[in-house]
Amino acid sequence: MSSNAPHQPVRDLRFFLTVPHACSYLEGREATTLFLDPQESHSEGVYDALALLGFRRSGRHLYRPHCEGCSACLSVRIPVADFAPSRSQRRVRRRNADLRWQVRPALYDPEHYALYDRYIRTRHADGDMYPPSHEQYRTFLTLDEPYARLMEFRLGHQLLGVTAFDRLDHGLSAIYTFFDPDPTWNRRSLGTFAVLSLVAYAQHLGLPHLYLGYWIRECRKMAYKEAYQPLEVLDGRHWRRLLTAG
Repeated sequence: MSSNAPHQPVRDLRFFLTVPHACSYLEGREATTLFLDPQESHSEGVYDALALLGFRRSGRHLYRPHCEGCSACLSVRIPVADFAPSRSQRRVRRRNADLRWQVRPALYDPEHYALYDRYIRTRHADGDMYPPSHEQYRTFLTLDEPYARLMEFRLGHQLLGVTAFDRLDHGLSAIYTFFDPDPTWNRRSLGTFAVLSLVAYAQHLGLPHLYLGYWIRECRKMAYKEAYQPLEVLDGRHWRRLLTAG
């Protein structure tokens, strides 16, 4: 079990709630989201403190689910020092040993957007992010802040994937990954490799955690997060280790 107190009190910050809307993950459910007031400063320590309380970033917004009568969304993170890759994850590492990755500021890049556009149109044409647009991409994944980063993966000069993440005082926070949807690359499992690369990068930086966002037991789209062990879940204000993947 681990328990982390936020770096500073957050009780004086202003928040607001969205109106109920259709849940993106559980059919037939309504969702409500708690946002940090955009007028509040994202000063040093605020983001770190809110992340420990289960908040995520999307563009310039810090948020977390706040649904009446439902607590299905669980914040999860990997304690990277104890991470034990499975046999299949070790195979993914070997298959991608020829890729090189580079960390860059989270600024707009036409090459990145072209890959994002193909990814959304091929893999998520039935999702909330379809159809993609330059404005949507900029709002979601670009941010000129020192903590916002992009990790790109290349085979030679060819861009195969990009992962957006934030560097916090107590870990990295994975935001979104997109990659080349051509079936040629399926065997590489680029989504898995992106998570493994963030684990390795957190270890390299000496940071204790990789935050994976929200996990819902009943949602098949989120089942992949159970494959990263050990996994910790936010239970109220305390992070507790899941004893089994289930």
